[in-house]
Parts: sequence; C-alpha cells; structure tokens
Amino acid sequence: MAKVICMCGKICSGKTSYSQKLRKQLPAVTLSVDEITLALFEQHIGDKHDEVVAKAEKYLYDKSLELIEIGVNVILDWGFWQKSEREFARSFYGARNIQCEFHYVDISESDWQRNIAERNRKVQSGEISAYYVDEGLAEKFSRLFERPDESEIDVLCNNN
Repeated sequence: MAKVICMCGKICSGKTSYSQKLRKQLPAVTLSVDEITLALFEQHIGDKHDEVVAKAEKYLYDKSLELIEIGVNVILDWGFWQKSEREFARSFYGARNIQCEFHYVDISESDWQRNIAERNRKVQSGEISAYYVDEGLAEKFSRLFERPDESEIDVLCNNN
C-alpha cells in the first residue's frame, strides 16, 4: 500500500530539495501548499494568507487520499511547523490505516541564514518561484516553528 511522507522543518531548511530527491527514489507525487498559493497569487497573497493556506491544505489532504487509493506514494511538502499540525496528520492518516512518516529536515542557524539569502537571490533574479523571506518573515516563522521531539520523527535529515 502507498504511504504518505510529511516533510517537517523550518522555511528554507531544504525540505523541497530533499522532497525532490525522495520523490524520484520512491517514486511519489509531491503536494505543496506553496506551489498552489504562488501559482494563484504570486507574492501578493496579503491578509488572506492564513485562510488560503488552510484551504489549500484541506484540498491537498483530500487529493492525497485519491492518490494513495490508487497506490501512489505522496509527499506533503509544507513544513508541519507546529506539533498540532503533526498530530493532525498522524490522526488523519492513522484513522484511514495509511502509513504516515515524518521526515524532519534539521539545519544549523548559519546554514539556515545562508539558505534564506540564496533563496532570496534566486527569487529576485527570477530563477525560482518561491516566497521571498525578509527579516520579519524569517523571525515570524522562527517563532512559529516548534522543533519536533524524537518521538514525532521517523527519519532525520541533517541538512548542515
């Protein structure tokens, strides 16, 4: 039976790069909230960001069930920054007898800052479609992120 892998880690920690490698190895389909929101709103989502993200996540949970039903592995690439989000995913898939793994991409502070700078450079030059992370956004996301404990993680990817 197909499984779902939930990517956990800070913004700009390397989750998407890791997901892309994993997608080819398994194989799997990657479902990304950022892909949806950026495709629809680019950088200009504004005050509705949290509402749109919640709707996108709900849609992707439902879509993941369709893929798993036909035997396709799924990677959810959206961070699972808070423990309550991780608990919800485990419960959602567990209630349906679907294997759910959490892969945590850990990163040092210095590497994280370097990744942010590199992403911002690529966003500004048009090389990638991703959110530009200014100092305020990085601080906000850093405050929101709840580092998972060992019992929550199935695979640790150290991205240092």
